[in-house]
Amino acid sequence: MQKRGIFENPNPSIMKYRIPLLLFCLALSIITAAQSVDKKKPAMSKKDSLMLAKFAAKGTYPAIKASKFSGVMPVDGITDKPDINLKYKLVIGLASGTNDPDKVKELNRGLAEAGRFINLHLAAGVSKENLEVVIVIHGKALYTLFNDAAFKKEFKTDNPNAAIIKEMEDVGVKFIACGQAMQFLEIKNEQLLPEVKIAMSARTAISTYQLKGYALYEIEVD
Repeated sequence: MQKRGIFENPNPSIMKYRIPLLLFCLALSIITAAQSVDKKKPAMSKKDSLMLAKFAAKGTYPAIKASKFSGVMPVDGITDKPDINLKYKLVIGLASGTNDPDKVKELNRGLAEAGRFINLHLAAGVSKENLEVVIVIHGKALYTLFNDAAFKKEFKTDNPNAAIIKEMEDVGVKFIACGQAMQFLEIKNEQLLPEVKIAMSARTAISTYQLKGYALYEIEVD
């Protein structure tokens, strides 16, 4: 007896199952192919790769060196310079972060950008003594402030942000955690680094420092 193709079976009760099955298999193959392509994506975007290449060639790192993204490019012919006699007070709001088991193993790009703010002021001529920086951490960025024991327990690895946090502390940076975000994420005080201060909320901390004359920067990274 000649075998019939999948669409040649005259039995309608079988046909009604075969067509949905074919559609399911097709959808599954498309999803599998997409996941395969996603896994092959470069760890770093082309834009980031070009930025790092420029920093590697010309960038400087006056204080924060733990991330290559914290570099400063030299600029010729500067005609508008900071007043080195002023006290530069910055409050930085940072919420960008993750608790994804894979992504959390990488240094927080938001912290790297905060480090760049520090390096930019120092490279422009502001002294460390005249630079006061407060970083208010909220959202999932709080995981970057975990102490070694808490980070290893939660993510089975060392905290990749430890080095840049240490460099920031060495130039007097103050870290403040949002108490509201801690409640929502169920993060306990003892999980954070001992030097981290805890506020009722990020917003009240930021408004307080703004009223004290601190310039506000909100960091958003991809």
